[in-house]
Amino acid sequence: MKKIRSNVQKRRLQGVIIISLLSSLSFLYFGLLKPGKDVTTFGFVLNNEWVIIKEWIIASQTGARIFSAISLVASALAIFAYKKERTIVFPVAIASFGILMSFLTWIASGKFIPFTGLLQGGLLLSIPLIFGSMSGLVCERSGVINIAIEGQLLASAFVSGVVASVTQQAWWGLLAAPFAGAAISYLLATFAIKFSVDQVILGFVINVLVIGLTDFLYKKLLIPHQNTWNSPPTFEVIPIPILSKIPVLGPIFFTQSIVVYLMFAIVAGVTFALYKTKWGLRTRAVGEHPTAADTVGIDVNKLRFRNVMIAGFIAGVGGAFYTVGSVGAFGKEMTAGAGFIALAALIFGKWSPIGALFAALLFGFATNLQSTLSIIGVAIPSEFMLMVPYIATIIAVTGLVGRVRAPAADGIPYSRGGSH
Repeated sequence: MKKIRSNVQKRRLQGVIIISLLSSLSFLYFGLLKPGKDVTTFGFVLNNEWVIIKEWIIASQTGARIFSAISLVASALAIFAYKKERTIVFPVAIASFGILMSFLTWIASGKFIPFTGLLQGGLLLSIPLIFGSMSGLVCERSGVINIAIEGQLLASAFVSGVVASVTQQAWWGLLAAPFAGAAISYLLATFAIKFSVDQVILGFVINVLVIGLTDFLYKKLLIPHQNTWNSPPTFEVIPIPILSKIPVLGPIFFTQSIVVYLMFAIVAGVTFALYKTKWGLRTRAVGEHPTAADTVGIDVNKLRFRNVMIAGFIAGVGGAFYTVGSVGAFGKEMTAGAGFIALAALIFGKWSPIGALFAALLFGFATNLQSTLSIIGVAIPSEFMLMVPYIATIIAVTGLVGRVRAPAADGIPYSRGGSH
């Protein structure tokens, strides 16, 4: 126990040191050495929400110094909380926000940043990542590694687009997508659980299979007959009365399509079910101690198979977002590695629903920030921002944000009375 406590304290100290160094560098570079010479304008109004402040114009140098100072104060509070053995989450979060705003104020000197639009776009880009990470969570909490998230998203995007095109009903596309994701999950479950095939290799093989199959059908069917097979309608935005009028938060969370609202419901449902129901207790049991679960009458492989199928349904809804939820047409390899980023979000979020949610939001925000900075003409290499998800995951697995441990039986086939 003393050793575990010592390791936790060590990681907390590492986190405090890192955020303090970043805050100091932010103040030194953005505020003192390379101060902005112009003003930065932040926009806070997108649609017809209530207006508290439409635009905020601030001197770039002053803003960078103010936000960096906020991050320094928050870092000092994190140090104090560490010494008093209190939680450092809130001061670290405030310090991180201060660093981000200092960077934005400095990098966008003389530019206009649609702040609410930046956050809204980040949420939309994170939607498939959230569905994918929830799919991976259900699988891996059961003890099955799901590398095939990319294939699940891509297959369901394809099926959703085709069905919606043929029927000219977005709802039919949304209803068909989960079954496509479940079909891919059936392959994963059959070979991983029944035949004990290496789950990492299997996941990559399934991804390659789906990419090849969808590419072939895209060239032979969708391109020559686009009007028939690849012209799906999309869901309209549904503003929630009153809530959609809230400044900043309204356009981000309450002026969205049905797929986004389903994402909120699924995250809440997975979180509740995993920690508050018999199913969740059994799922965590077979992912951590399958032998012990077996001794109390739980059919380990049956539960794992069922959960992998559930995960496919969840990922399928995320795949539908690409076609009937946003773009409106299927494109070759349109998921563009989202399944792997979702897996990274799962790891970064420490195999918890809320952790994976925030990690996916962070990755979506980083991607949208890169696009926004390019649009407004900021000279920053796009590749730098695209590296953020993977750098963050590396930081997570090295232990700098706390203990990161997969379920003990993750990826280990189970057979009653055999080796596992």
